[in-house]
Amino acid sequence: MGAWRGYPVAVTDAAQIRVLVVDDHEIVRRGVVDVVDADPALTVVAEAGSVLDAVRRAAAVRPDVAVVDLKLPDGTGIELVRKLREEHPALRCVVLTSFDDDEAVAAALDAGAAAFVLKTVRGTEIAEIVRAVAAGRNMLDERALARRKASHADPTDALTPTEKKVLELIGDGLSNREIGDNLGLAEKTVKNHVTGLLAKMGFRRRTQAAAWVAAHRQGTGWNAGN
Repeated sequence: MGAWRGYPVAVTDAAQIRVLVVDDHEIVRRGVVDVVDADPALTVVAEAGSVLDAVRRAAAVRPDVAVVDLKLPDGTGIELVRKLREEHPALRCVVLTSFDDDEAVAAALDAGAAAFVLKTVRGTEIAEIVRAVAAGRNMLDERALARRKASHADPTDALTPTEKKVLELIGDGLSNREIGDNLGLAEKTVKNHVTGLLAKMGFRRRTQAAAWVAAHRQGTGWNAGN
């Protein structure tokens, strides 16, 4: 096994994005590390091959972004993302996986992942995705995006103008209270709008609506005014 970085490293540029790479396959992990480190805006501060190791290393190095494999020897990437987000709320997570299905996408986003990307993505795109996620964007793999668009008709046609505005703000990550402040509505009224739009769109969870917004913004530039 190659040497892993589990301790803080010197960073020459204070603006560099600090990245944790988690994958139990060393060849894959090293490939991701090499791609990330080749980008001057990024620096890999730690590597891990398991859930437990990743949790420990994240606590030690405080990364900005974690690139996480979906399948790990002592758990799943979903469990890891949820744990990392609980302990480090500002940490952004990218799930990099071979599993290409809507359930995996929904589970990853529900756990708090900011991106779901297939391992078939080009190496340079990984760095681009990490930078985008660090800047606050949510990303979906193009093929997952295309499949979701093909299998789902636009469910916003049935929404009222206010529900569309609420949906857009859900996509921005705002809470009901923050949405209410933004739109001048009571928090209870916002909650009712959320319940209504989820039912109309056929979603059970708020995170599914947020994922829909992220996917359609990425693919079509959707916003509440469309």
